[in-house]
Amino acid sequence: MCAANPAVVSSTLRRTPTEESPGGLQPGVGGPVLVAHRGACGYRPEHTLPAYELAARMGADYLSVDVTVTRDGHLVARHECELSATTDIASRPERLGLRTIHKVDGYLVRGWFVEHLTLEQVRELRVVERYPHLRHGSVAYNGLLEVPTLREVLDLRRRLAEQLDRPIGVLLQLRSPGHLVEQGLDPVVRLVDLLRADGLDRPEAPVVLVSDDLSTLERVRQLGSRVPLHLRVLVGEHGAALRDLAATARVVSGLQPDKQLVRPRRLDGSLGQPTALVQDAHAAGLVVMPWVFRAENAFLPEELRRGDGDSRLGRAADEIRAFLDAGVDGFCTDHTDRGVLARRASEPA
Repeated sequence: MCAANPAVVSSTLRRTPTEESPGGLQPGVGGPVLVAHRGACGYRPEHTLPAYELAARMGADYLSVDVTVTRDGHLVARHECELSATTDIASRPERLGLRTIHKVDGYLVRGWFVEHLTLEQVRELRVVERYPHLRHGSVAYNGLLEVPTLREVLDLRRRLAEQLDRPIGVLLQLRSPGHLVEQGLDPVVRLVDLLRADGLDRPEAPVVLVSDDLSTLERVRQLGSRVPLHLRVLVGEHGAALRDLAATARVVSGLQPDKQLVRPRRLDGSLGQPTALVQDAHAAGLVVMPWVFRAENAFLPEELRRGDGDSRLGRAADEIRAFLDAGVDGFCTDHTDRGVLARRASEPA
């Protein structure tokens, strides 16, 4: 399969879904769950409706959607508040005066921020590929696609579930919530309100809320939301949460760790042996769904690369299988079709 024209791969699922939810969100119950990271963003620009639709048609169980807020309070799908990495805002003279510096998640960031634009202004922008040097096929869509609202993504999810006649869920990750609160925009309240208005604030609904900030997830519970919660875990962070998994499990039902925390790379770039994280998390009743698996050589362990060139697609399915062998309950990938192949190969004969 080539990046410019990926095939849609059907899959035989081994989960125990409800009528609405893809399931697989309890240790040892169904799985493994395939999460499309920002949609099928290995083939289409990330966080666009075509990327989400392609992922679902390839066989994704969940669509991973990062959520931020416009100046007038609309929830939109972007990975970060700063827009220049994934839109054409830097090429728009009428927006040059909006360039500024903010401290976001502890880092000084210079650029154009979504919270300074109204939804109408965001709609004027066009999405561009984040990795143009690696994803040449996706670059063909530069300038053609808009930034979608979360409402549009939820509506698309519903339509796709009906068309494909199977459950499709969304993992909604709140991006930089502390920064947005400082800007006078509270993404937590807005997101919970939207889910309630859409009838999705239920434990069995096809929704999981994700954050790398445990206090944000605690606040979701304080607001009375009943959707499942997952903690995104970065290398070198959340030491207390990992040391006391029993306490963490009182807030969340799953961990979404950087894959290096499950199977780290050796110094020579090859894939190392599993850590105890999966076993320990399962003992605490937590599912483990690592991120992010990408098929380009640039992101793969040394032994799984194919030929020369960072942009060439290597043996990503084999990397995913190595993590499935380590007992993970699901995985998050840019290349949904590779995930489908890996899951199929891991199924008992």
